Amino acid sequence: MARQQGRWQWVLAVVAVLSVAGCTAGQEGVSPGASDGKPSASSSGAEGAGGGEATGTAKLPGMPTADRARSELDALKVAEQGSMSGYNRDKFPHWAEQGERCDTRETILERDGEDVRQNDQCRAESGTWVSAYDGKSFTDSGDLDIDHMVPLANAWRSGARGWSQEQRKAFANDLTHPQLLAVSAASNRSKSDQGPDEWQPPAKTYWCPYGRAWTSVKSTYELTVTQEEKDVLGEMLDTCSS
Repeated sequence: MARQQGRWQWVLAVVAVLSVAGCTAGQEGVSPGASDGKPSASSSGAEGAGGGEATGTAKLPGMPTADRARSELDALKVAEQGSMSGYNRDKFPHWAEQGERCDTRETILERDGEDVRQNDQCRAESGTWVSAYDGKSFTDSGDLDIDHMVPLANAWRSGARGWSQEQRKAFANDLTHPQLLAVSAASNRSKSDQGPDEWQPPAKTYWCPYGRAWTSVKSTYELTVTQEEKDVLGEMLDTCSS
């Protein structure tokens, strides 16, 4: 319990720092959270992760290597999914303010796009985005959703039900781990709240990064996985070249 509380104290501290710092770091191409000099729980050895650098991979913060993800996967607790009783998306306050009139959505759009131009309200007026899940390109940010790698409802069923509102807000707005990604609205809504045993990115080239990111988030937040989920994550990690 002390270890979990210590981890949460650090996660919440990083969220507070990012809220004060605003989205300036993301606009300058600096990895969010890098200024405190402390690596994320899953970030060590992120280079040379294997499986090639699929679209969107390089921009996801805190990505573990394939080998590290396998170790994290082995350590995850296996349990059946919990109840959805009491779940409501409002219990995960998302798209929090990040300063300079930016919110989490606009911060991720700026991070994941190319040549993104924002207006004085921090809204993306132009740019180019490639959706990692299906390889489709977009020039209108309205065609994009910000996907929670581990969906909020999935997190609720695998441990977040017992979190505080502050902890759930940190999870829903996490800029330091591979939890948020700009993807096509169609792919995000097809995924919904399904785990990797139920839904996989149509672009198989993204299975390796998807498996690494999903495993990292579950490990960071000490969420459980089902046996079916763990098996498919292992298959996804097997597509990595190392």
